[in-house]
Amino acid sequence: MPSLPPAQLADHWLGHRALTRRVLTTFPPQQLFTFTPASPLRPFGEMLWEVVGQSGYVLRGLLDGAWDSPTWDEPGPDPAALLAALDENTARLRELRNLPETRLGETHALPWGEMLLLNAALGSVDNEVHHRAQGMTYLRLLGLTPPDFWNRTLGDV
Repeated sequence: MPSLPPAQLADHWLGHRALTRRVLTTFPPQQLFTFTPASPLRPFGEMLWEVVGQSGYVLRGLLDGAWDSPTWDEPGPDPAALLAALDENTARLRELRNLPETRLGETHALPWGEMLLLNAALGSVDNEVHHRAQGMTYLRLLGLTPPDFWNRTLGDV
């Protein structure tokens, strides 16, 4: 059995999500899908669509048992649609608090190989942190101050 109960995983992930949301709302909307410091780096908005898709896939698997083939749809350069999708995804994150204690200890064949479901969830958190850090760097390159990286209070989610 994993040593991280689902409610603690949910709260940990939600703290990261609150910070990700603050980075998104700090980003200038007109540059969210256009600014990149160099090729082949992607704009922050595209990276966040990936975060929504990847975490959505893992959440569907954890919460619904649906481990179908993942899709990484990017509905387009619409900041409002991205924020709405992130918020919908966050609502699913809250549902992790009610996950049975044994679920994270299960092993499943996923597109990344057979793995413990706790590791799949932590991989989603890692992916989000990685892309959020890129977004924070982009903000600095745009001359803006990113939110404090240590502030993961849940006020925004």
